[in-house]
Amino acid sequence: MSEHKVTLRWERGGVDFVYPKYPRDHTWSFDGGSKVTATAAPVYLGNPANVDPEEAFVASLSSCHMLTFLAIACKQKFVLDDYTDEAVGHMEKNAEGRLAVTRVELHPKITWSGEKKPTAEELDKMHHGAHDQCFIANSVKTEVTVVQ
Repeated sequence: MSEHKVTLRWERGGVDFVYPKYPRDHTWSFDGGSKVTATAAPVYLGNPANVDPEEAFVASLSSCHMLTFLAIACKQKFVLDDYTDEAVGHMEKNAEGRLAVTRVELHPKITWSGEKKPTAEELDKMHHGAHDQCFIANSVKTEVTVVQ
């Protein structure tokens, strides 16, 4: 149906390639021209100023859920002014005893506009629909929950 390409580039940069000294910073380049400086999580000697894969994973789940939610809300004639999510990923051992991001909690805060605002039941139904239709959530084993 579609392809999504990313170019990842890491360079040693003259530093000795010995553990733990080698650099973790690298660049993700996307087809539209955007670039992200990424690194390992700080606990794995990464630069805390840059994005790590665990954060990017949580962000991709949050972003996909939001984009799907916006489409559902718009089609139902609801109007949003703001959507903020402070998503949290939980890294722990999975059933096989391996470290994984096993759970992601989404904490969306939504500002509605206009006279038509969803009931709690309608809001819950839209979030369930967004989760069911989110491509990223459908691609992973991670449990994703919406905390309202």
